[in-house]
Amino acid sequence: MESFSITRPDDWHVHLRDGAMLSRVLPYTARRFGRAIVMPNLDPPVLTTADAEAYALRIRQCLVPDSDFEPLMTLYLAESTTPAEIERASRSPVVAAVKLYPKGATTNSARGVAALDALGPVLDALERFDLPLLVHGESTSPDCDVFDREREFLDRSLVPLVERHAGLRVVFEHITTADAAAFVEQAPARVAATITPQHLLMNRNALFQGGLRPHHYCLPVLKREEDRQALVRVATSGNPRFFLGTDSAPHSRSSKESDCGCAGVFNAPVAIEAYAEAFARADALDRLEGFASHFGADFYRRPRNRGRIRLERCDRPGPAAVGEGPDGLVVFFAGEALRYRVVGPD
Repeated sequence: MESFSITRPDDWHVHLRDGAMLSRVLPYTARRFGRAIVMPNLDPPVLTTADAEAYALRIRQCLVPDSDFEPLMTLYLAESTTPAEIERASRSPVVAAVKLYPKGATTNSARGVAALDALGPVLDALERFDLPLLVHGESTSPDCDVFDREREFLDRSLVPLVERHAGLRVVFEHITTADAAAFVEQAPARVAATITPQHLLMNRNALFQGGLRPHHYCLPVLKREEDRQALVRVATSGNPRFFLGTDSAPHSRSSKESDCGCAGVFNAPVAIEAYAEAFARADALDRLEGFASHFGADFYRRPRNRGRIRLERCDRPGPAAVGEGPDGLVVFFAGEALRYRVVGPD
């Protein structure tokens, strides 16, 4: 197709950071997406409803006048979280979910959950007040191979969690393996998953093409080619329990290109174009709208956006970076051709 339009999409998993970084990266998400689920792993994390409402206000203050972008906030699940806090969150107009980070699994997860068993009353409250639990699904056992962390978490933690809490809505975030895709396909309808553009377009070979590629390093890490193919299959299948979540996670060039580089891919400037590329390669552009614009809204019980965006054929590389020097942000798929670009509202 030379051009096509879709309902304005939403991003159901994004890191907007805070302070100066928030001001730099927010416009790329707010221009393309109607809403976004905003991750709470700041430093310090977003632990309470009051924290979430204050963070939402900071986001709105960074928006351009007349922007209709809506940030949907999340609480950071911690051992200090109480059922009373879950009830408060359920009444907040800005809180949409609660996020589970296993302790030490990713950026700013030191205050995450070491063991789910102690949080039974909090998980019961999430079920009772119908707040979705968003799961970073990786084992942090030191004996677990980094490429098996998702599979081990799935078997040891997520399957028992879903069985134990029969009314809890769960989003398995940024899935990366064929095992995770199969689990969601077979799970109850209250279980869904987000998929990132990097996991649809790249496998773990991309980490080492021509040398070590730190800007392809994210958590969970890229997996095998058969895993990538499984993700493409479910993303383009029309199954409404798989939907868009970019996991755009900006870090400065100096933070990525260091002795201990940070995990995260900054894809917000080209996210829709990158998803369109993955769907075009699979000859499934007709199913992009459901994945990007409909299924996430339906799962979160939100109205679908009314506006539309238009993409046109261009066959050009996306932007290489936002800013220059050590403080610049390298953009996902830098230098690679993307066959479509967003040209504006339809």
